[in-house]
Amino acid sequence: MSDKLENGKELSTSALAKALGKSSQVLFQQLVEMGLIVRNANNWDLTSAGKLKGGIYRQGDKYVKYIVWPQALKSELDGSRSDTSKLLLTATAIGKHFEISATRTNSILSELGWIKKGLKGWLITELGKRLGGVQSEAKDSGVPYVRWPESIIGNRTLVNSMNEAKGNIPDTSQDQTRHASKDDIEFREKFPAKLRATDVHLVRSKAELLIDNWLYVSEVTHAYERKLPVEEEVYSDFYIPTGKVYIEYWGLDDDPKYSFRKEEKLKIYKKYDFHVIELTEKEVQNLDDTLPRLLLKHGIKTE
Repeated sequence: MSDKLENGKELSTSALAKALGKSSQVLFQQLVEMGLIVRNANNWDLTSAGKLKGGIYRQGDKYVKYIVWPQALKSELDGSRSDTSKLLLTATAIGKHFEISATRTNSILSELGWIKKGLKGWLITELGKRLGGVQSEAKDSGVPYVRWPESIIGNRTLVNSMNEAKGNIPDTSQDQTRHASKDDIEFREKFPAKLRATDVHLVRSKAELLIDNWLYVSEVTHAYERKLPVEEEVYSDFYIPTGKVYIEYWGLDDDPKYSFRKEEKLKIYKKYDFHVIELTEKEVQNLDDTLPRLLLKHGIKTE
């Protein structure tokens, strides 16, 4: 069964191993380490990454299911048997998995702070490097782009962002409550979002209302209570996509619980090297003088 496929368009795993000059056992283990297949009882199953690489199921004798691979996988593995970097996913492959264009995928990765726009192409950020991203360059044009490990398609933050981009927004209220700290829950219960800003955002305080309205009137695109693109369940007060800047308003410094909440939040910003603007009550009362200067530090111009 395996050898018959060797000269066709598809290769079974055993035929692929033979073509590469290695044992089937060794190749199966390599495909597992690469995240392309997983063991399920007595069978091998394709992962999402394996399907992205072109792996498909075929029906053998006695209805036995087995996996076959495109010839392209042999080309990738041949001559680079200890180097799996060629198997990293491009934005095109990631977009194909989520059924989103490569252009939109790069925009989402940029919004998450994993890549940034260069003079040409895309450059990886420090956060992107932490997630396993690799800076690459097109051989023909020299345009930079970023490749990612197959595991990135299971990243919860990326999955949520892709679903939002497609309009598939699940009810995450229970999940947020489950992962939120006790202080965060108490804060949300004490200050429910009931004040409606000019752009119809519902905010939790008069200070946040003033900030939101100022950003809206100044034509600064922003989001309210945007989740940080990290595994921790942390939400910013405001997020400005242009410049990748977060804004935090601190109005409860005299309360030990909220002082602790502030410290923990700032640790997260520092841990991931995020840009954050901190505002106090004094600065909120002088937004026309304060915010233009602070935003300009991050390349955001206001009139």
